[in-house]
Amino acid sequence: MDFLKNAVASAMASGPPFPYNFGDKVDIDESVFTLYNGTKREDGSNCSIFSFDITSTKGRLPLARNALKKLRTMRHPGVIKVFDTVETETYIYIATERVVPLRWHVKRKSLAPETIKWGLHSIARTIKFINTDASSIHGNLKVGSVYTSESGEWKLGGFELLSSVKDDESVIYTYGSLVPDSARYAPPEIARGGWDAIKKNPHSVVDSFGFGVLVSEVFNGDYSGSDQAGQTKNIPPIMQSSYKRLCNANPKARINVSAFLDQGNRTGAFFDSPLIKLTEGIDNLGVKTPDEREEFLNDLNQLTDDFPEEFFKMKVLPELIKSVEFGGGGPKALAVILKIATKLSNDDFETRIIPVIVKFFGNPDRAIRVYLLDSLPLMIDRLPQKIVNDKLFPHIATGFTDVQPVVREQTLKSVLLLITKLSDRTINGELLKQLARTANDEQPGIRTNTTICLGKIAKYLGTSSRSKVLIAAFTRSLRDPFVHARNAALMALAATNEHFTEEDCATRILPAVCPLLIDKEKMIRDQANRTIDSHLQKVRKAASAMPDTALPPQQTTEGQPARMGTPQQSGSAGWAGWAISSFTNKLSTAAGDMQTANGSGANTPKLSPSPGPDNSRRLPSASASSLHRQAISSPPPNASGTSSPGAAALADAFFQDDGFEDAGDAWGEMNEDDEFVRPASHTTAKVSTKPAPFADDGGEPDFAMWLEAQAQKKKTGSSKPLPKGLSKSTTAKRIVTKPAAKPVVAKKLDMKPKEVEDDDAWGEGW
Repeated sequence: MDFLKNAVASAMASGPPFPYNFGDKVDIDESVFTLYNGTKREDGSNCSIFSFDITSTKGRLPLARNALKKLRTMRHPGVIKVFDTVETETYIYIATERVVPLRWHVKRKSLAPETIKWGLHSIARTIKFINTDASSIHGNLKVGSVYTSESGEWKLGGFELLSSVKDDESVIYTYGSLVPDSARYAPPEIARGGWDAIKKNPHSVVDSFGFGVLVSEVFNGDYSGSDQAGQTKNIPPIMQSSYKRLCNANPKARINVSAFLDQGNRTGAFFDSPLIKLTEGIDNLGVKTPDEREEFLNDLNQLTDDFPEEFFKMKVLPELIKSVEFGGGGPKALAVILKIATKLSNDDFETRIIPVIVKFFGNPDRAIRVYLLDSLPLMIDRLPQKIVNDKLFPHIATGFTDVQPVVREQTLKSVLLLITKLSDRTINGELLKQLARTANDEQPGIRTNTTICLGKIAKYLGTSSRSKVLIAAFTRSLRDPFVHARNAALMALAATNEHFTEEDCATRILPAVCPLLIDKEKMIRDQANRTIDSHLQKVRKAASAMPDTALPPQQTTEGQPARMGTPQQSGSAGWAGWAISSFTNKLSTAAGDMQTANGSGANTPKLSPSPGPDNSRRLPSASASSLHRQAISSPPPNASGTSSPGAAALADAFFQDDGFEDAGDAWGEMNEDDEFVRPASHTTAKVSTKPAPFADDGGEPDFAMWLEAQAQKKKTGSSKPLPKGLSKSTTAKRIVTKPAAKPVVAKKLDMKPKEVEDDDAWGEGW
């Protein structure tokens, strides 16, 4: 192979310029030429090169020169297309379109019956042109003279013997026997009387017999000689009668190829097939009338797998694309384009189909847009993500705002196919904005499908905004007057349960779903129950893992036992015990030593525990004054841990400042069933308007002065009465009571405490 390439290169260097590069040698027989694959230097496009070496096969030079001449002058769609030719003293080069020998397909038996009939029809039309219009004889018709182009079309070559009947010195008469295998393929009359027998019969009968041999070869795979001609093995029954007349041993009884073609083109005959009609009509599709175009496109819908893929890719596809792009083809032509596209390789799909799809989505024709959206399942897997996100989706998004509901509907349905090809930015930006628009569409079906769509694409939404978007959309659809929209929202909430937190389920979803438990439609009520069950299971599971309380544990001072809160009890008593327990817990937080003015706190009394549950139960039987006197009359602290005078004074100040003298009225307002009756034997006392000696703020005792008096008492050993403001009489005088002449009326206590500046006040907690 390297030797041949070098020889060719040296020959080209010494000859005229030939702007084509030689490639691999193609295995070919029954020809005076050697076939090479080639490429055009200018653009790298494919071609074939027929080469003839004059120095080695000089005896067949007239045949090669005849073929060169006839190929350059014979122009017909069924003839191999010639690009360029070169002839020197040493070689002949003929550059043509890229072709492959038909024998390759015949040997592999890769030709379907419909493809064979389509190819025979093309060769028959070419022979008819040669015999009738060109008044010539091909003389070398066989499988070795036929090639297939890149479009799959059968092309006629082998013009070594092509001669005009008007020329008595034609090559066919003189050099007919020099053609390889001429004896095997020669008609019976030529085998008996030589090539001059052509002059004794109609000139077309030679090609008639040759065409019959071609039919036998393509259906059977081989040809042994003239004895095999006319045998009907593997020949389609509908073609057998006409085929036998082609191979008749008597040249006078043979039909010409033109008659064979006419018989096959009759309605219901062997050449009456959609593929052949397609071949005849595809070239002038743009100039057909609307009715003719409609009929032609209807025939295209009958495509089957028997049809040649290459023909549709190279020949039909470009014509259909032009028909759709420039008007006339419409959705039917687009349907055929997409059907052909499914058979293309990935490389061909990328180069031939994707640019067209992008262009068609920009077409304002609604019928084309709807058909493209309907056909997305056929091509979405083969569309690159970048193409879909950057080029297709901007065109598709315009369909969300189209005035026609069918366009909006189909655009919405396409989201499920496009979602895997869109970037996160596009999904959470432009797509959600368009879905928010369709969620408010005037068409209830579009609103319903928007909810379904959101439920199906939930996993593709951004995690930061997913729950917010879904809850807002679904809860809004729960109030939709269209029953199926509400049902879709309920089903979507249940299907997307995993994307919501327990707090979302408890505070936002369940309150929105509960009203649908009494919806007028049973379908909605049943689905609402199922949706609530799914979210309740999630909430209950989360609640079971939560701690019993979020309050911090109480801290105790070292050496001091922890204060026990009042246990809650059922009924009103338990509720009251809870309130008092809360109050005592307030006091229990004041743990530690009191600091005096001079910084010493060794002798500072500690706070005594508040009354337990039993004491709280006895509160209704005592007045505020008696409780007050009992607190300040408590003995000093001792080993048993009883209350100190300091704690009593603190309690007195707390009750005085917080206005507990009116507590009876306040509690009554909270609960009318709990009445606190003041004892009838309660002794009234006069109100003392004289300020306490140790009070410096309008009646509140001065603890610093009192502590100083206690220290003086220890030094002198004298017993002096408590300072005013801390004694029983002082405190008693400060209690305001009702006149004795009036009967005591039961009052209702107000549980609501007064507002205080402390951050832990009851007011804020309630």
